[in-house]
Amino acid sequence: MKRIGVLTSGGDAPGMNAAVRAVVRKAIYHDLEVYGVYQGYQGLISGNIHKMEVGSVGDIIHRGGTILRSARCPEFQTPEGQEKGLKQLKAHGIEGLVVIGGDGSYRGAKALTELGYPCVGVPGTIDNDIPGTEFTIGFDTALNTIIDAIDKIRDTASSHERTFIIEVMGRDAGDLALWAGLAGGAETILIPEDPLDMESIKDRLLKGLERGKKHSIIIVAEGVMSGNEFAEKVKQMTGIDTRVSVLGHMQRGGSPTAADRMLASRLGAKAVELLLKGKGGRAVGIERNELVDYDIIEALAIPHKLDLNISRLAKELSI
Repeated sequence: MKRIGVLTSGGDAPGMNAAVRAVVRKAIYHDLEVYGVYQGYQGLISGNIHKMEVGSVGDIIHRGGTILRSARCPEFQTPEGQEKGLKQLKAHGIEGLVVIGGDGSYRGAKALTELGYPCVGVPGTIDNDIPGTEFTIGFDTALNTIIDAIDKIRDTASSHERTFIIEVMGRDAGDLALWAGLAGGAETILIPEDPLDMESIKDRLLKGLERGKKHSIIIVAEGVMSGNEFAEKVKQMTGIDTRVSVLGHMQRGGSPTAADRMLASRLGAKAVELLLKGKGGRAVGIERNELVDYDIIEALAIPHKLDLNISRLAKELSI
């Protein structure tokens, strides 16, 4: 293999640039040519593909977002779109592709794999919901962004003796909400994987008031319901007046933490190593601080599982 490509797709995540940098420089170190595919699968279909040099990824390891940019591409979900993308790869002489992104990005890589083209997936998403890896690139940074917000909001909650509801990202996975809730000392955490029990939430809030508790922090994953919707439910059931903070897309931005830069660098380099060995149809991850790789088709058939032991611990510690 003499020429590979790299693209980022789906929602951006802090550390994607560090992963791109690792792919480009690891490849060049081993005498490979590297081509960046700009604007994700949309750019692949349209041929927005350009050669990258060592300097192309200079001074980006600390930057959030992705220099390759990203775009949603419904067309690539069709066989016709996938064939267009494959033709562009062949036209540019690209013999293998590193795909950095989340579930949707992996499904695109899976489609190319099924067409016989060698791809390697690198998990980049703040949701931490990719099977086969304990952590995804961007999760740690987003988590720390949320913790910083919780700490600031808690100061106001304490000063004004109020209950604050903080809505965080996570449509289908509650990792961000759960980890942030435990690390931030939240009294209540709502996640998609744990059935909503309004009666227990009501009892918890009212018992807290009875013993003199002056303020509370509630973390709600967006996949459960909106923060404002939950605030209405709390008002109806308890009479407690709450304030809502929706953190939104700030969770995706910012300079990646050292942990994310390390993870991205290691996983990006691992992806290139697999292609150098002629191994496509793989995805890389980390388990017990060891790099692993696995079949990308098989991995996508495994549902994401959140550790509900963390949820139980959070409830025990928030009494």
